[in-house]
Amino acid sequence: MKNKKKGVLHLVIILAVIALCSYTTLVGFTKAHKGSARNIKLGLDLAGGVSITYDVVGDKPTDEELKDTVTMMQKRAQVHSTESSVVTDEKGRIVIDIPGVENADEVLADLGKEGSLDFVAQDDMDTSSGSPVYSKTICTGKDIKTAEAGTIQEETTKNRQHIVSLKFTGKGAKKFAKATEAAAPEHKVIYIVYDGKIISSPSVNEAITNGEAQISGGFETYDKADDLASYIRIGALPVELKAAQSQVVGAQLGLDAIQTSLLAGAIGFGLVVLFMIIFYRLPGLAASIALVFYLVVMLVALNGLNITLTLPGVAGIILNIGMAVDANVIIFTRIKEELATGKSVQSSIKIGFDKALSAIVDGNVTTLIAAAVLYVKGSGTVKGFATTLTIGILLSMFTALFITKVLLNAMYVLGVDDVKYFGVEKKRKTIPFVQNRVKFFCISGLLVVACIVTLVANKSSRGNGNILNYGLDFLGGTSYDITFPKDTTIDGNLKSEMEKMFIEVSGSNDVVISEVAGENALTIKTVELSEEQRATLNDKLQSDYNVDERNIENQNISASVSDEMKSDAIVAVVIAAIFMLLYIWFRFKDIIFAGSAVLALLHDVIVVLLVYAVSLISVGNTFIACMLTIVGYSINATIVIFDRIRENLGARKSAEALTQVVNESITQTLTRSINTSITTAIVVVMLVILGVESVRDFAIPLLAGIVCGAYSSVCVTGTLWYSLKRAFAKENQTKKAKA
Repeated sequence: MKNKKKGVLHLVIILAVIALCSYTTLVGFTKAHKGSARNIKLGLDLAGGVSITYDVVGDKPTDEELKDTVTMMQKRAQVHSTESSVVTDEKGRIVIDIPGVENADEVLADLGKEGSLDFVAQDDMDTSSGSPVYSKTICTGKDIKTAEAGTIQEETTKNRQHIVSLKFTGKGAKKFAKATEAAAPEHKVIYIVYDGKIISSPSVNEAITNGEAQISGGFETYDKADDLASYIRIGALPVELKAAQSQVVGAQLGLDAIQTSLLAGAIGFGLVVLFMIIFYRLPGLAASIALVFYLVVMLVALNGLNITLTLPGVAGIILNIGMAVDANVIIFTRIKEELATGKSVQSSIKIGFDKALSAIVDGNVTTLIAAAVLYVKGSGTVKGFATTLTIGILLSMFTALFITKVLLNAMYVLGVDDVKYFGVEKKRKTIPFVQNRVKFFCISGLLVVACIVTLVANKSSRGNGNILNYGLDFLGGTSYDITFPKDTTIDGNLKSEMEKMFIEVSGSNDVVISEVAGENALTIKTVELSEEQRATLNDKLQSDYNVDERNIENQNISASVSDEMKSDAIVAVVIAAIFMLLYIWFRFKDIIFAGSAVLALLHDVIVVLLVYAVSLISVGNTFIACMLTIVGYSINATIVIFDRIRENLGARKSAEALTQVVNESITQTLTRSINTSITTAIVVVMLVILGVESVRDFAIPLLAGIVCGAYSSVCVTGTLWYSLKRAFAKENQTKKAKA
């Protein structure tokens, strides 16, 4: 009786949390609907934001100065959103797009305008004229790496005080160290001068030689400290900027893209739930409730943590749904295996969760390592993807290992305890995967060769010499600002017509359309257009839509994915792969497991690259997200196979025993591999079927990666480990024989 009451209580608590989160997501609280899904910050692609154009004041800057300015403005804009985009146009202007915000004036005030920033020693300062005049500067804003406001607690008084923390560049640290060493003995002041005005005059208490300084005292509120930090950051720009125009723009993917994606997601999620219940019966029902729990809590978390959600972020959520389902599938397969040995339902549930734990933890931790590295080293879309992925991993592990377990135990104590509600794993004939490994390796080898050949062919046959169809994000392009006559209604039909016209003239599907709020205008971005193509478009706009020539502006724009962002992404992936390799090596006590996992991961990435190369789908920000999703999916699938091999291996070391172990392990996990791939693919397939062109271009390579991940985990990873294990064993035997 006591257990039944406990079971009912657990069910009520879980359902109450789901109900509360659902209400929060759908309705929210107060008149502002706080917590509701409508308040989740969406990126430019999903909901639009603010677009600001800056002119450079004064002499034309050098390419290096302009590049440095773009980099600094990118970092500053990312305070508002990690998905912010900063590009330059052919007139040398800087265009900043910040998603998820609607108040252009507020953003302008925060970004600020450039003013010179100097650090001046007390001995070199003269203020007698009313404004500071100085003969020597210690360092300038260019020598500042970061400036952040913060709050600390004093060790003696325990009082809290607001501070500004500074970090200098390498050169700046050396200059500042020399100045503070001279000023420290007499506690002299170092003035901070912004745009000809002294904004702070802290005294030097000790020499600062580590490149990190702290300004304290005099800040009555945190905002005062934050204002100083903001001035110092602003002063770090190499050139002076002036805001030329600002406007609120609509979603780049359009309302249709959002609605169809939501519909596809809802249908896909419903089909996943249906599949789980049909295939896994009562555990499938428990998993479905846990998945609903995961989804509503995830939406509340996105809102509560003020995360900007974009299409790549949606990719992270899709991957997390797949991993949440995967964890449940691993558990349920284990439970059915225990029931097949004659154990009771209660014992099978306990043992099933215990045996599944290592595979679930290892699979999720390796993906979590990748997400953490991507967040630290990545920028822009990569950082946004890593954020949603990290939250999802932690939440999916919690739902699978705790919520599903509580639900199953609650249902059991309430009387749903018959074996028929759980199902029994049928004994399967062991499939000879090892014996067919040469065939699998040949197939994989052909795919790799096909990728290389296609990339080479693309480079030689395409006029621009690119191996892939790089889009706006990577190459830049042409931006059109079109103001239509007042009697023209800007709606979905007009946007669709514009999209078709630009695709026809440019020869590329890479067309991004945004509606300008408060104006009867559209901003359209596409690949770089020739003068002839621009003239054609201008003629069509004038003749077909009565657009005045004076209301058509176009200019080339730079890539939104800078060289720094590209290198950050590459470095992040390499570091993540190294850390994953080390973790797998540590957990499995065998470098061959780690090496095989990374090789299988590389195999899957190459196959997805082949899909991009053959289909000539535009390569942009979503390309990075797609590849990162495949990395997470691939490594998770591989870990499950390796975990079963590790378990079955025991003391069996002979060649015959290894063959049997690998074949049995892959066969035993085959149901998991197939079912996880099906449930993950369902959502993506719905995006392919229902999504608009831009969403489909993202979903197709993702689907290819899921299919390839399923193939490699079943046919390649285990057999590759076997082949490498045998090769190293033979090499060791040869060395021993020679010795």
